[in-house]
Amino acid sequence: MGILGVKQDDPLCVCIVLLCLLINHSMAITPDGEALWSFRTSITSSDGVLLQWRPEDPDPCGWKGVICDSKTKRVLYLMLPNHKLTGPLSPELGKLEHLKTLSLHNNNLYGAIPSNLKNCSELQTIYIQGNYLGETIPSELGSLSNLEKLDLSSNVLKGSIPDSLGQLVKLTLFNVSNNFLVGPIPTSGILNNFSRNSFFGNLKLCGTQISVACSNGNQTSVDSQTRTSRRLLVSASATVGALLLVALMCFWGCFLYKRLGKRDSPSLAKDIGAGASIVVFHGDLPYSSKEIIRKLETLNEEHIIGSGGFGTVYKLSMDDGSVFALKRIMKLNEGFDRFFDRELEILGSIKHRYLVNLRGYCNSPTSKLLLYDYLPGGNLDEVLNDRSEQLDWDARLNIIVGAAKGLAYLHHDCSPRIIHRDIKSSNILLDGNLEARVSDFGLAKLLDDDESHITTIVAGTFGYLAPEYMQSGRATEKTDVYSFGVLVLEVLSGKRPTDASFIEKGVNIVGWLNLLILENRQRDIMDSHCEGVRSESFDALLSVAISCVSSTAEERPTMHRVVQLLESGVMTPCTSDFYDSDTED
Repeated sequence: MGILGVKQDDPLCVCIVLLCLLINHSMAITPDGEALWSFRTSITSSDGVLLQWRPEDPDPCGWKGVICDSKTKRVLYLMLPNHKLTGPLSPELGKLEHLKTLSLHNNNLYGAIPSNLKNCSELQTIYIQGNYLGETIPSELGSLSNLEKLDLSSNVLKGSIPDSLGQLVKLTLFNVSNNFLVGPIPTSGILNNFSRNSFFGNLKLCGTQISVACSNGNQTSVDSQTRTSRRLLVSASATVGALLLVALMCFWGCFLYKRLGKRDSPSLAKDIGAGASIVVFHGDLPYSSKEIIRKLETLNEEHIIGSGGFGTVYKLSMDDGSVFALKRIMKLNEGFDRFFDRELEILGSIKHRYLVNLRGYCNSPTSKLLLYDYLPGGNLDEVLNDRSEQLDWDARLNIIVGAAKGLAYLHHDCSPRIIHRDIKSSNILLDGNLEARVSDFGLAKLLDDDESHITTIVAGTFGYLAPEYMQSGRATEKTDVYSFGVLVLEVLSGKRPTDASFIEKGVNIVGWLNLLILENRQRDIMDSHCEGVRSESFDALLSVAISCVSSTAEERPTMHRVVQLLESGVMTPCTSDFYDSDTED
């Protein structure tokens, strides 16, 4: 029996088979293409820049962000900065033996820096700053003798700076600032030539380059209190230390979008056509589809009351005086439609005192229109920061407890369970009596009971994200608990998690709290404008918040337990509306 079952005495058939194999081999993608495709498959999301990468191409030289040698077709440059790439760096990048520039800065990459990059012996430039890359700096990078520029700043790298990097004699740019590096900076070799600007933002580094002497026994360069403060600050600020500049930009971007978004949103009239249909949940909308659609067609910019990550919110007034909130969500693609329809089937079945009620939706040809109850109190962020009136202590407690019960219902009583993934003050709406309602499940990941209850799509709002979520992209109920803890601190202090005063100190609201605890001034976190604060309930509430923002997910309570603690220790002790306070977690 010959090749593929062809008899060896049939030379014509053998030649045809060999020719086919030769053609197939010539059409296969190059080894560099295979390495880049492995990198592509490790990326879980982006802004679409990788959609044109195709494994059937003979080489990757036409792919976006890839530049090859015109003769050899070997990859020389991989440049994809600022494209929202999310995922780990594939070790297969080490197979790009002729790579000269690796430029992947300002994305959402996480995980370790591959030590296999040592095989890219022609590398001259590595720009991977502004990501979430963790673990330690691979000592193997010290073997890249041609490296001229190495920027690893604004990540979450830890451990020490490898001595081997001092061997990179061609380095003209070196930056590891805004990480969590510790220990002495190597003084041998090229690293001794770089100034403090290459190392700032690593509070436990020491060395002559930054004029901080390293500890030796009882000898120290700074007083013990300062060193203790720095040690706690690093451990407590895992969510922000590496991304302070990014946080400030995001904060101002959201601020400007919130202020200017209303001017850019067009009328809804063009979105409502013959193909529109109304789906009503709970049977509690006493209007025909024709009546609702007629009202929808009248909405324009004057009716906009807010904007969010998934769409614009309008105020919809019916003829009988009833008022609703309409969220307009643009259709992105067919896959998004299928996902959203599945989500709506579940959300439409949920009705709870502390959740914003979804009344129904309009499935129009060009956008999804969700119909919610209108809450005249606005959102908590506006009340805390943009209004002259101040919330007193009892009002703040009621809001916190209401938000906790709404989130606990999502975690423990929904089937499938719901992880919100974007708990923040702007997603806590208030009715006319300042009762809280948890809103905006556009970023929620719905999980079946038999699934692992994790997701790898990074979402949420900076300042509220748990450390492990930023590094791994995996959301669980405990990442929601962390966000809730940040929310409690925000309500107590009246300050946003990324307040400018925190950024100046290199911390977020959690880091600030830990500094206050270190100095035994934790009560200073309380908003000085809040009236009627009761010390016992404040201490109990602060204790709950501290447990929720623990850097270790396993040490955080469940939301079920949070409700129990709030009702038994913070509010007047009483039986929960939804939970038996004697029940164990």
